[in-house]
Amino acid sequence: MPMGGLGTMANLATVLLGGCLGLLLGNRLPERMVDITMQGVGLATLLVGLQMAWQADSGPVFIAVLLSIVAGSWIGEGLRLEERLNGLGDRLRDRFGRGGRGDFTRGFVTASLLFCVGPMTILGALQDGLRGDPTLLLTKSTLDGISAIALTAGLGPGVLFSALTILIYQGGLTLAAGVAREFLTDPVIQLVTATGGLMIVGLGLNILGVAKLRVANMLPGLLVAAAAGLLFAALL
Repeated sequence: MPMGGLGTMANLATVLLGGCLGLLLGNRLPERMVDITMQGVGLATLLVGLQMAWQADSGPVFIAVLLSIVAGSWIGEGLRLEERLNGLGDRLRDRFGRGGRGDFTRGFVTASLLFCVGPMTILGALQDGLRGDPTLLLTKSTLDGISAIALTAGLGPGVLFSALTILIYQGGLTLAAGVAREFLTDPVIQLVTATGGLMIVGLGLNILGVAKLRVANMLPGLLVAAAAGLLFAALL
């Protein structure tokens, strides 16, 4: 069993703490303050996504990222991932939701995607699981905690339940770190980073209300990108 896990525990703590602070602030802040806070989170999310997507800095990499997004979206649509994730959010809302401002399911889905899509989750979990070094996940935890304050103030308690997604997904990656290490080549990191970055850009557009992209259905694109990276490594 990997010796890590501290990073994921810290991530859970910061999201729950930030979410609780967001609930307190959300009940006291004027609607316009909540709106401008959400706009700030959306813009910051766009920036992070664009920085990651910029890894697609050559023609072959761009094509691989495009194919990964498209193929992954087909898989996600077939599996109805967005619908299933929304359904889970609805069930949590029905069981634990309590009125108030915001959309429980949207908060759960948005926070789950924001906190779990991207190379910081993957690389941080591997680093924590393989070497017991939680540094990267501790950095991610700080960012997630700040985002949780703003998201919960705007979208309500559904954001708190994204801690379940972090525990299952990020914790699972940490446990699987020993198996994944040999596959984490530079091409894999580059393609997963760029593909995940485009998904985060889409998430930022959703947060800003500019679009309603089914980002959850694109998630299999990360696996397709990893496979493409392995193929690149074999051909180079």
